[in-house]
Amino acid sequence: MTLPLRARRWAAAAALLPLAACDQRVQSALDPAGPQAERIRRLMVMSIWIAAPIAVAVTAAVVWAALRGRDSAHVPETPRADRRMAATVAGLVAATVVVLFVWMISDFSAIRSLSKLDGRPLAVTLVGHQWWWEVQYHDSVASHQLTTANEIHIPVGRPVLVTLESRDVIHSFWVPRLHGKRDLIPGYTNRIWLRADKPGAFRGQCAEFCGQQHANMALWVIAEPQARFDAWYRAQLQPAAAPADSTRIAGQKAFLGNSCVMCHTIRGTPTGGRNGPDLTHLGGRRTLAAGTLPNTPGHLGGWVVDPQGIKPGTTMPPNNLRPDELRALIAYLEGLK
Repeated sequence: MTLPLRARRWAAAAALLPLAACDQRVQSALDPAGPQAERIRRLMVMSIWIAAPIAVAVTAAVVWAALRGRDSAHVPETPRADRRMAATVAGLVAATVVVLFVWMISDFSAIRSLSKLDGRPLAVTLVGHQWWWEVQYHDSVASHQLTTANEIHIPVGRPVLVTLESRDVIHSFWVPRLHGKRDLIPGYTNRIWLRADKPGAFRGQCAEFCGQQHANMALWVIAEPQARFDAWYRAQLQPAAAPADSTRIAGQKAFLGNSCVMCHTIRGTPTGGRNGPDLTHLGGRRTLAAGTLPNTPGHLGGWVVDPQGIKPGTTMPPNNLRPDELRALIAYLEGLK
């Protein structure tokens, strides 16, 4: 049965509620999980403590001046009053210069500390697409290089140098609990340093309007102890496991016999599409469609059949599959751990 368009959109919105509910917990810049985010938080707190009293003082001065001016409109000015006013203005100008100088030094110091981390970095390239993230891990051994999508796994305590590129328009990479924003500009290579000092899953997003589905272009940075990261990395290097039961075998045939192969790659199969995310280990990811939906069989089926109803404007076309083909395809993709 095909749901009406309005019903499909309501279902998609309801599916987003669990993700939206956790955003405040996993995206707060006031709860840093790394050294760069902590420096940014300290600079922000210092700025608030400086700016708030100044704002209060200026407001009070304006109110006082307005009231005083109304009451003394016909009182002639005296040389003594002029000198007092000149001294007050000079003192305020001097205080402003001091505040701006302190602000400038603090800002420069924070920028310098954000630009480099000590230690042997993990090298990652993040490529922005409309509307998903391609993640490339680099290694001196070609067979140890890895490409995945929409999740960046990193070891706790190790610096990560992320090279930022874009294939289409300007995007912006932002993981509030780990660092500030950094743009991905077509034809230009940018870089950002990350380090997570504790394990956790930290949600990031595109912070630069990049088109119709800008709001649904999220990703996760998952920090793990070194041993768990190494195990994850070794597993990701493996090709997709061959299906072992009849349902998944039928699902693989459905995948290879449809337009999926034009855009996606599953290593270990005769596919090589690069227009969409690599699906080799799709079943082990947290979300679908770049953070739009939780990765569950029901949401996966809805995404395969009607991506435009969930994420209008995405380049993925709808797929007209028979119910048995869809069930088999979902079982196959869910098994790609």
